[in-house]
Amino acid sequence: MNLRLLQTHIERFRNYLETAGEFPFLYAWESQRIFQENWDLDAADFAAMYDASLQNSSNRRLWKDERYTPKEQMLLFAQAYPGFLRDMFKDLFNENKDAENRIDRFLFHCDELLRDYRDTHPDYIETRHYHEDYRMISLYLAFRYPDQYAIFDDQAFRRFLHSVQGKDISPVADPGRFFKVMRTVYNLMAKDEALLTAHYRRLDPDRHFYGKSLLLPLESLQNIVSST
Repeated sequence: MNLRLLQTHIERFRNYLETAGEFPFLYAWESQRIFQENWDLDAADFAAMYDASLQNSSNRRLWKDERYTPKEQMLLFAQAYPGFLRDMFKDLFNENKDAENRIDRFLFHCDELLRDYRDTHPDYIETRHYHEDYRMISLYLAFRYPDQYAIFDDQAFRRFLHSVQGKDISPVADPGRFFKVMRTVYNLMAKDEALLTAHYRRLDPDRHFYGKSLLLPLESLQNIVSST
């Protein structure tokens, strides 16, 4: 990446934080806090815990729109196979293992669960579990470990790499590189006191996640997409 162009990107985002009248992405900061306050792999009722962890007071677009229902599908799995799903999440959140391998295993098991669920529920017509594009799996990681992972947005990431002259852009989705770049961008942002001041000024400490989070560089990427 071209450092000068990357610094320009950060400066533009700082200006956005300092001058924008509203911040549409704040709902994600609220959902991250809710997840942090509710997630408990040892909960007796795994499905209820999962449901409580993915909530928002105003916007559910992270896990639901007209043709995207990953939370609904996972709740069906949680009700039918709570023990297996609990083990899936334990593996996904095991930071002693390679992240990309964990993601691949989680996706593989989602495929298995969908196949088994369809076999045992002949009237069930859904053909997707909605985790295959990495968005939802990365959301779990990003909400569990805010300072290490961000919600995967392939379109915004590609535009960002092109804008900062990133090299060797993969023709397929590359969440591993995405996470590494988000950490790099955050570390540069963290050196900009004015940017952090503007960021925290817009947050409600009683409503939004208030710690170190890669939602910040992700928001800067999505700001590129929305402004073009």
